[in-house]
Amino acid sequence: MARPYAPGPKQFVFGVGDGNDQQVSAHDPQEAYVAFSAFFRDRDSATYTIEDEPSGQSLVLMPGQGVVARTQGADRPRSEYLQVDRANRYLPSAMLFFENGYAGLDHFGQWFADLDDLDASPENRGATRAATFTTESAAIREVARIWADSGYVDPSDQYYVFFDSRDADDDRAERAELLKLIAFLGIERVDTPAGAAEGEVWVRTDVRLDVEFERWS
Repeated sequence: MARPYAPGPKQFVFGVGDGNDQQVSAHDPQEAYVAFSAFFRDRDSATYTIEDEPSGQSLVLMPGQGVVARTQGADRPRSEYLQVDRANRYLPSAMLFFENGYAGLDHFGQWFADLDDLDASPENRGATRAATFTTESAAIREVARIWADSGYVDPSDQYYVFFDSRDADDDRAERAELLKLIAFLGIERVDTPAGAAEGEVWVRTDVRLDVEFERWS
């Protein structure tokens, strides 16, 4: 659970591994984000670290590897790793961390407990991630997370569209995960209409998704 800002400011430590760490006191997430954005843009580093020492949580941005890592727990740290496919994803991850710490990044993407999992092909990563959702409710929440990032309801109200306007080479890991999850849930996939982007996935609406998607709208 994230440590709240009130009462008083929250303390963070920004670093890039050169020993010149920056201590930051912020009264709200936006103030922390502005400070870190300046820190991030003023340095050319393969690794950037945000530490919230009192809570035992940290976020590590690794543009050199295309990875984001999050850690919680001082005594028995737990780390998870996320493959980043777009450079503009790093700073939004920092904002989510400032807003709600480790938990704030739960829905940011495909987190894996083993860094080596990121070496697998996107299709294998997606399949591995999908296999971690073993109940209907958990699978539906994950489908909603994917849809919320790039989906919309077709004007006919008959279909949900995922990966709006994306090419087939975009979002390969999440597409592979989605296809496994809709098969697990028994949701019908339909052919992509003529003129639609080749990376889109169209499925028939389902009352289970209707309810969950409402929470993400």
